[in-house]
Amino acid sequence: MTETLTTAPLAIADEVADHLFRTARTAQQFTDEPVTDAQLEAAWDLAKFGPTAMNSLPLRVLVVRTDEAKERLAAHMADGNADRVRTAPVSLVLAADPAFHQHMDTLFPAVPGVRENLDGAAEVREQMARKSALIQAGYLVVGLRAVGLAAGPMDGMDFAATDAEFFGETGWKSLLVVRVGHVEGEGTGYPRFPRLAYDQVARTV
Repeated sequence: MTETLTTAPLAIADEVADHLFRTARTAQQFTDEPVTDAQLEAAWDLAKFGPTAMNSLPLRVLVVRTDEAKERLAAHMADGNADRVRTAPVSLVLAADPAFHQHMDTLFPAVPGVRENLDGAAEVREQMARKSALIQAGYLVVGLRAVGLAAGPMDGMDFAATDAEFFGETGWKSLLVVRVGHVEGEGTGYPRFPRLAYDQVARTV
């Protein structure tokens, strides 16, 4: 089936859908314009409303902004990604918090006792945290686009070393790094690659 840009009416304007999805690119090239804390907070304030298991919100974000912090992170990135961290205005280390359950009394008051039930279930918590945090990472990328920023996610890194470097006291578990900035030109030298059509990925039973 030939790929099409629109297949059905949307509940949002086409230009909004273009900005968030169709024409947005994984950015490799950024301008020198700074990324503000207010922009990052605005992106989070959108992403936080995406669904997670029991409203657990286990995603945690380390904002890597200073040159010193960039070098610390670059030391644990794969060779092809180290300079990308150094040159991006900001990099976000996205992580899952296995201790997310400490907030469940506030986040999921509909079912009392969730925090206590999860307290002794470390393996369950780690699986829950990872799955929902990865879902939230997708929401955050779209949130960054919504506030006018471009995102370049990547996961070529030494996760254990990154955790030891930055998360020793928190216990957070790194998942990926997202470079963030204002896109320069198209943001990438690659052409837009094809996508799979709905009938190639979906089955109805």
